Amino acid sequence: MISSCGYSNSPQHEEKVDVVDEDQVERLAQVSVGAEQTTDYLPLLQDKKVGIVGNQSSLIGETHLVDSLLSLEINVMKVFSPEHGFRGKADAGEFISSEKDQKTGLPIVSLYGKNKKPTQEQLKGLDVVLFDIQDVGVRFYTYISTLHYVMEACAEANIPVIVLDRPNPNGHYVDGPVLDMRYKSFVGMHPVPIVYGMTIGEYGKMINGEGWLEGDLVCDYSVVPCKYYDHNTPYSLPVPPSPNLRSDVSIQLYPSLCILEATTVSVGRGTDGPFERYGHPDFPEMDFEFTPKSGPGSKNPKHKDVKCYGYNMGEQEGHRETKFDLNFLLNSNILLKGKTFIDRSRMFNLLSGNDELAQQLNAGKSEEDIRASWQEKLDAFKLVRAKYLIYE
Repeated sequence: MISSCGYSNSPQHEEKVDVVDEDQVERLAQVSVGAEQTTDYLPLLQDKKVGIVGNQSSLIGETHLVDSLLSLEINVMKVFSPEHGFRGKADAGEFISSEKDQKTGLPIVSLYGKNKKPTQEQLKGLDVVLFDIQDVGVRFYTYISTLHYVMEACAEANIPVIVLDRPNPNGHYVDGPVLDMRYKSFVGMHPVPIVYGMTIGEYGKMINGEGWLEGDLVCDYSVVPCKYYDHNTPYSLPVPPSPNLRSDVSIQLYPSLCILEATTVSVGRGTDGPFERYGHPDFPEMDFEFTPKSGPGSKNPKHKDVKCYGYNMGEQEGHRETKFDLNFLLNSNILLKGKTFIDRSRMFNLLSGNDELAQQLNAGKSEEDIRASWQEKLDAFKLVRAKYLIYE
């Protein structure tokens, strides 16, 4: 599993966190993901031409789902891959080309770049599409957008979609501003908060049930659930879901730190601790410092080869985030007062899901005031969410 490291609180990050207890650890050891429930879905694949949407996280134990199904003589015809590619090695936003899998010879169709939605030609001849990708439960993490487009394309082609569900490592809370649909994009397609507290299987049910597919389409959609999992179960991912989420703490902090990507602040891309730290060359000199370098998963990181001062949150064990934490944004804004903070306002608005948060930061609003501004819509979303939950 990914190493489980927590974080040391800076003065700006002293909010309450949950500590994993022994009962939770025992429950974690029992969790069985949807892909492992082969008796539940293999009969649905027999004598069918199967397409798989997957990446490096699509595992049954230590064996890739594609290899497992082929060994069981399932007729896998084609693989579709999301952002970061089939092997999960590409940078965020990097162009992914369609190719062949070197091991199996299967054609791989990229669902990133210009071709985010499978075409009818690409789906031609398939009887069923199996979707198995590890998500992290954050609105701007693009695997849920890929799920949307797969469901939409398959609904148009009358092809059923089966999701092999996986736990959400951030599934124990719901928080953050709800997307204003004026800012709909591939990093936010639906009116949900930044942290929505659902597995990807549950999320697909909501896409269908809320009529979010184009033209009021409804996908023939089913979920193979996890076993021994609920939303309070801590879950350490067996492999990184993307190149820069390499540890439990990075996945926990990702919802709160990623929005800094649309500012001049570095979140540690190009270091050995991406999304475990944040800093800037113009922060005041402090004990912790890092220098981003070009490397795998980050070929051209922000502030490349420039020393950044900042904060390291990757040192303690056992902590879990319980909210979308504004303190990283607020602290950075204070430390860079009078200098460019939000350098790409459009991207900042797309990640935050509105133009209000940037205005609130620039106006010096308090955390309490900012959080209060999104509470009504957040409460309304929780009522919607409740209709589609599979797990307690």
